[in-house]
Amino acid sequence: MLSPVALAAGDFLTWRIRLPDSGSKFSGRQIVQFAVRKTKNHCLANGDSSSPPCEKGEKRMEQYTTQMDAARRGIVTKELEIVAKKERMTVEELMPLVAEGKVAICANKHHTCIDPEGVGSMLRTKINVNLGVSRDCKDYDVEMEKVMAAVSMGAHAIMDLSSHGNTIPFRRKLTAECPAMIGTVPIYDSVIHYQRELATLTAKDFIDVVRLHAEDGVDFVTLHCGITRKTIEQIRKHKRKMNIVSRGGSLVFAWMCMTGEENPFYEYYDEILEICREHDVTISLGDACRPGCLADASDVCQIEELVRLGELTKRAWEKDVQVMVEGPGHMPMDQIAANMKIQQSICMGAPFYVLGPLVTDIAPGYDHITSAIGGAIAAQNGAAFLCYVTPAEHLALPNVEDVKQGIIASKIAAHAADIAKGVRGAREIDDKMADARRVLDWDAQWECAIDPETAKAIWNSRKPEHEDTCSMCGKFCAVRSMNKALAGEYIDIL
Repeated sequence: MLSPVALAAGDFLTWRIRLPDSGSKFSGRQIVQFAVRKTKNHCLANGDSSSPPCEKGEKRMEQYTTQMDAARRGIVTKELEIVAKKERMTVEELMPLVAEGKVAICANKHHTCIDPEGVGSMLRTKINVNLGVSRDCKDYDVEMEKVMAAVSMGAHAIMDLSSHGNTIPFRRKLTAECPAMIGTVPIYDSVIHYQRELATLTAKDFIDVVRLHAEDGVDFVTLHCGITRKTIEQIRKHKRKMNIVSRGGSLVFAWMCMTGEENPFYEYYDEILEICREHDVTISLGDACRPGCLADASDVCQIEELVRLGELTKRAWEKDVQVMVEGPGHMPMDQIAANMKIQQSICMGAPFYVLGPLVTDIAPGYDHITSAIGGAIAAQNGAAFLCYVTPAEHLALPNVEDVKQGIIASKIAAHAADIAKGVRGAREIDDKMADARRVLDWDAQWECAIDPETAKAIWNSRKPEHEDTCSMCGKFCAVRSMNKALAGEYIDIL
């Protein structure tokens, strides 16, 4: 664990860090101590009070490999400073959380236009937007329109899940121009990058695509490292209703079945860690066995994979590589909180990144709602990162309007959870909205609204006779009546 142990003359905050026993330089019986100067843009590593300050722009990237490595060395990166300010935390509060792995700052060294965010259960819940072309919908201009809409609406991350054509120009455009975190799933790109059938690809082919994405500036990669050849027998034995619904997980499973070889992302995990360490790419450990229906939730296949993801998390941390762990999926409401707690225990507090969870299977066309319900419960109980779900889920590639609806639903879920778990400043905007409603200040209400354009359009489309009310109540408006009564004014109704 990581805990403050001393304050020296009010200038330095010192921590000792102990990680689970694993034979690494940060593990077991060895305790690493570091101190960070509390003034801006200065750092001291390894408790050496003679170390020079790290001035802005002074080759700071050469002093560390990853954000986790920097935090463990006591180096205050500009990304950490920005995240601390956004989260209303001090550097001294945030740094140990990054060092421990409980917060990930996904920021590839080559993604220089990024507006960094922190992902962790104690921070504001973050939102990811999936997009990308497919064989049936392959207009990259439309995808860029989705990107622009997502960023303008406050999405924190964009995942390019393109599965057709030359993906390189679009991916590089994202990392060159988009300030949000950028994620990918390299196994999708492997088939289309080499233009070869899945069974003909080698382990080296897969690893080389991971390296290509890292070099292109991708901030996090989803890798389905947690399934092995043992999983093949489990799936056959336990006879799930929906088998594997993860697209990447199904590709890994199929490749293992056709080649007879072990999962390359598991077998060559150490090589992947070296790539991620070099470029500061966060690994998002994919949940290949996430439940695709309520009947499969919390089954042996899901939990067994989660245990392996916990082991892989520890191995990544030993190499200073940041990790997020992906989670369900479809899940009954009464199982969500327990699943969040199990993940936190098995994966030692690594940020949990969930798809939904979707709390019912019968709402195609409305799965942005089923996932928002599950997402709010998940985030309240420890999930750090919500992958949005759109009305097009299970039906089609989402269009721009689908993307908007998915983002709004996920933002509502994230915000509701942040209020419930007491994230700093989360409820301030709600209190401002209440103040605006009390005095019937419509312009102030639009400023507080999560989707002001829609709110204003609805009000304008059915304008009331008296503009200090709405067309639902008119002069029967309770707020209007109370304001007049408390002011001693006559209350006219007719």
